[in-house]
Amino acid sequence: MKSPIPDYLRVVLENARPVESGEPASYIDVLANADTSKMAVALATVDGHLYSAGDDQVEFSIQSISKAFVYALAIQDAGLPRVLEKIGVEPSGDAFNKLSLERVTNRPMNPMINAGAIAAHSLVVGPDATAEQRVERILAKLSKLAGRQLHVDEAVYEAEFRDANRNMGIGYMLKAAGIISCDPREAVRGYVRQCAINVNVRDLAMMAATLGNAGVHPISGEEIIPHHSVRQVLSVMTTCGMYDAAGDWVSNVGIPAKSGVAGGIIGALPGQVGLAVFSPKLDARGTSVRGVIMCEQLSRDMGLHMMDVSQIGRATVRTWVKTISGGTLQPHGCDQKVAVFDLRGAVRFAGAERLTHAVARELGDPNPEDPGSGRHADACAVIFSFRDAYSLNHVAQRIIRENIRRLLTGERNVVVIDPSGVLKMNGDDAPEARQPRVVRNEAEAREYIGGAGCRVVSNSDDW
Repeated sequence: MKSPIPDYLRVVLENARPVESGEPASYIDVLANADTSKMAVALATVDGHLYSAGDDQVEFSIQSISKAFVYALAIQDAGLPRVLEKIGVEPSGDAFNKLSLERVTNRPMNPMINAGAIAAHSLVVGPDATAEQRVERILAKLSKLAGRQLHVDEAVYEAEFRDANRNMGIGYMLKAAGIISCDPREAVRGYVRQCAINVNVRDLAMMAATLGNAGVHPISGEEIIPHHSVRQVLSVMTTCGMYDAAGDWVSNVGIPAKSGVAGGIIGALPGQVGLAVFSPKLDARGTSVRGVIMCEQLSRDMGLHMMDVSQIGRATVRTWVKTISGGTLQPHGCDQKVAVFDLRGAVRFAGAERLTHAVARELGDPNPEDPGSGRHADACAVIFSFRDAYSLNHVAQRIIRENIRRLLTGERNVVVIDPSGVLKMNGDDAPEARQPRVVRNEAEAREYIGGAGCRVVSNSDDW
């Protein structure tokens, strides 16, 4: 069985595709000539499972999305107190390239506008570092977050630096205000190169998932960004990451986010997922039009709004296998290898995805790159136990029902242990669709699979 999540992402993509409004960034000629038909979406969980759809291998420049990660690096290299001396954390309410500083302190309003981002770039490595040294450190960190070696798109860099007059003006303003101590031309040059690093949506989703996983890379398990830096970065992304559209974004999407003028957007939901979208046509605020639409649907459909506190708790999945030998009334005529998936806790998207991944890995075809996968593909029956699941939100309901539907379509024998009725099997399934056998306890499940008088002949756990 394959996970239904990539299919869902394709639906999200196609729902946004008909929207033709917006234009690619016109002030950078390479971006102005971008293929506006390209679209992609990716989602990575804090457990390290990555899903994507569309043009997910197409590379584009990271642009202002880099600001969030460079801000984290500045905190790591200079310390948060020093960074806060130089850069504020208040929403500006202005466009990203506004030439403005706070009154009295002369600080840029926040690290997500260009003035704050240039100041943050100047704090990476140290005050005497060159642009090359800073970019080298930034590139190494972003590559580690993405899980592959990234590179600077020289064509984008050259095009952007040719028309960097406004950013150069911001650099000199910062120098005059005493915010940066290095040569402003070097700071701007390094900042422009940082924005020209190429990524794809799969890279960005994993980078965002690392933020959502408290700075620990979901696959490598390495702490790449210190926990205290992550909290600071996510806080500022929430209030400032979408510039003068931050209020609309928090209200409609509710995920800490950052956009870039190449058409990318990332979102990082603490403890759950990182997501990324890409489409080059931008609105008047410099944000991907289709990207916003995709993020709104993801948040709405999957219950990802950070202010949604309808359920509290964490779901866990336990998996084991048993072999049942039937008695004289056994309906299936052979020993039954049974795969059991036990879901516990308050289940939302992340818990349902854990179950989906476990089912797809255990019952799917073996993958040479994933030792142990497909080991129970020959199971004659599948049991889902919700005995210890005390709630399933609407997203979990839909995902789990789709998992069951696919197993039934594949001629699997499916039994659901659900004494409290937490799984609403009527849901949005067609009335004529096959339904699993729903029972109250393990004894009833065993008797249905193995027949009256059956017994467990091998058991990887107590039952």
